[in-house]
Amino acid sequence: MQNSKSTPEINLLMDEPSIEQALNRMELEMMTLRHIGVKKVKIVHGIGKVEDGNSIRSAVRAELLEEARADKIQGFCPGELFGPFENQGREMVHMEPSFRDDQDWAKSNDKITVVLL
Repeated sequence: MQNSKSTPEINLLMDEPSIEQALNRMELEMMTLRHIGVKKVKIVHGIGKVEDGNSIRSAVRAELLEEARADKIQGFCPGELFGPFENQGREMVHMEPSFRDDQDWAKSNDKITVVLL
């Protein structure tokens, strides 16, 4: 059971999806979470196997960059930058202080990306 400070997760590794399936799942789940008032989410994408020169991780991050540019999300931070010694990590905690309580804070976990909806 998650406590009130835990970050909801979208696990894109279930069922070994294609990149397209993973992006569709991410979009649907983020839309649902946003609709019910969730402000932050952690996307678990793994390092990913390469498919046509791309991986789920790189596709997720490219999609999140486009969503940030279109103001659909407030921001995102790759897991490897999600800590107190990186500007992006500090910026995420500045925007949403409860991110500091996330189990992946300061662990350089390149298998996740955190998103502020």
